[in-house]
Amino acid sequence: MNYGLLTGKVALVTGASSGIGAAAARTFCREGATVVLTARRERQLAELAAELRDSGGQAAYVVADVTSAREAVLAVDFAVDTYGRLDAAFNNAGTGGDRTPLHLMSDEVYDNLMDTNVRSVFNCLRAEISAMLRHGGGTIVNNSSVGGLVAIPTAAPYIASKHAVVGLTRAAADEYAKQGIRVNAVAPGTTRSEITADWFARNPGLEDMVNSMTPQGRTADPGEIAAAAAWLLSDRCPFLTGTVMPVDGGFVNQ
Repeated sequence: MNYGLLTGKVALVTGASSGIGAAAARTFCREGATVVLTARRERQLAELAAELRDSGGQAAYVVADVTSAREAVLAVDFAVDTYGRLDAAFNNAGTGGDRTPLHLMSDEVYDNLMDTNVRSVFNCLRAEISAMLRHGGGTIVNNSSVGGLVAIPTAAPYIASKHAVVGLTRAAADEYAKQGIRVNAVAPGTTRSEITADWFARNPGLEDMVNSMTPQGRTADPGEIAAAAAWLLSDRCPFLTGTVMPVDGGFVNQ
């Protein structure tokens, strides 16, 4: 019998088609969860769900763009309709954006970052909390960033969006603590993903600079972020809510 961190839990993962989201789906399955995957790209979701089932896990997927309130509800309703409840959720959908001085930043970049990084979390929190209140509570982890804790030059809208995720996390944790819902966040440092690969390709020398600023001297593997999220979603930390956990190789300690 599997006695993993998430055994018996139904867990939703947004942004599950790649990067940290896909790593989270794999980690949560290994830890015993039944996983519901959602993102905008169906082929990647279908392949990942099949991989998880082939490895002995329980997984299903639903295509949704959670920047839409209606589609965030659709994803949560799919989880509840398919498995009877929602116990845990990892709100991971997000984007990185370009590095541009604030006074040259376009409205389009700002709007896209706020929609993808903030509105998506807000939409998911509303839908997930509503479901969890109907079924006796649950746990939620939002994916913020070290950019939600410190400033990084030429990334003002991204920094603002990730600070907003921290604010939503703390507000929801405070509001629903007495109703059996814990809400925490992870704040990853630079992590290998499609987004960071593109970011580094467009900014030669940036990866070396970032690594030099990180005490461990490297970027994170997505599985390292997923492991932290799994622990926060588990019952191993029942008195922990409203916390933002840096998973950053020591970056914010400097």
